[in-house]
Amino acid sequence: MTHRERLGGVVAGTAKGAWPARAVFFLNGLVCASYIASLPALKGAFRLDDGALGGVSFAFAFAALVGMQATGRLTAVVGAGIVLRVALVALPLLLIALPSARGFGGLLVAVSAFGAVHGAADAAMNVYAVGIERTHGRRLVSSCHAAWSASAVVASLAMAVTTAVGLDLRVRTAAVAAIALGGAVFVASTLTAGRPARPRRPGIRTRQRGRWPRSMFLLSPAGTALMVCEGGALAWGAVMLHDGRGASLALSVAAVTGFAVGQTAGRLAGDRLAHRYGPRAVFLAAGALGACGLAAAVLLPEPALAVAGFAVAGLGMSALLPLLFSTVGRAASDDVTAGVLVTRFTGFAYAGILLGPAVIGAAAGWVGIVVTMATLVPVLVAVTVVAGRAMSRLPRT
Repeated sequence: MTHRERLGGVVAGTAKGAWPARAVFFLNGLVCASYIASLPALKGAFRLDDGALGGVSFAFAFAALVGMQATGRLTAVVGAGIVLRVALVALPLLLIALPSARGFGGLLVAVSAFGAVHGAADAAMNVYAVGIERTHGRRLVSSCHAAWSASAVVASLAMAVTTAVGLDLRVRTAAVAAIALGGAVFVASTLTAGRPARPRRPGIRTRQRGRWPRSMFLLSPAGTALMVCEGGALAWGAVMLHDGRGASLALSVAAVTGFAVGQTAGRLAGDRLAHRYGPRAVFLAAGALGACGLAAAVLLPEPALAVAGFAVAGLGMSALLPLLFSTVGRAASDDVTAGVLVTRFTGFAYAGILLGPAVIGAAAGWVGIVVTMATLVPVLVAVTVVAGRAMSRLPRT
């Protein structure tokens, strides 16, 4: 067999496994974004104050973290594909249950169940995507995250439109659930079990001497810090422009839109760039671009230019998290270790999403939102340097 024929087989195999992986991310993002967009309506329907809504959000987040960590062992036993088949069907059904819960206690139970399954799906889909990469040797994780981002935008817009025309919350969630359930049933039949294989090459092993590999002590906190920056840009970027720069509400919201559009566009190209130039080179360049964009968004006094800065920040930061996921999974010695490491890393990254907005909000109360957002620039630079150095020490994949 010639090199061209072997390469063609790899590309064909990756393509065959890629679209179900991307579809999984799309469906997960569709349901998750629909839940987030439904929170204001849930708050009104159950007559929750801010504290009670915070309790609901905490229940979701805590359950999601538990689900993520449990998934590492589960994927090692039955495979990520099996976990996804169950989770993708369960998520839409649990989404329907949220507005139908009885009282605040019932809502907490329903949200906790939804969060746990979402966490399991979130971890399993990253394990599955990394498994496709490991099997075929082609980059995939970035485009999968692009599918999640795109579906989140679609779901948010759809929920906004259906809310504006006055559709009941139960009708809205049922419509989303029906679409997601139909897609889940179809996609589930295309997923491979993804059963773990025996070690075939040198790499990271989690059970060696009962300790984490040294690189994970660098990559995991880097993932947390990265998501603090990303969560801060998304949650507080518009607030900074409105309160700190005097921008109109419409222009302030454009900061979030610009960041999301830049992030989605960057992730669509991330796999091709990493394959051509290498993951570490792309990571360093993307981190530098993201830091420059974030610095421009914070330092430029003109709100319109700051919006452009947020778009550049989203474009640069788009590649960082997928590359970290890919690096963690592909450097493992076997699929069992890869699954465990990816789920652990998912938990660290998710913690950053939760901590970021809260930490930034608390700091803004002391030193102001502009100064607080400015501190994210050196944090992002540190993430780029530390994670880039850790990537250079891992086995080349």
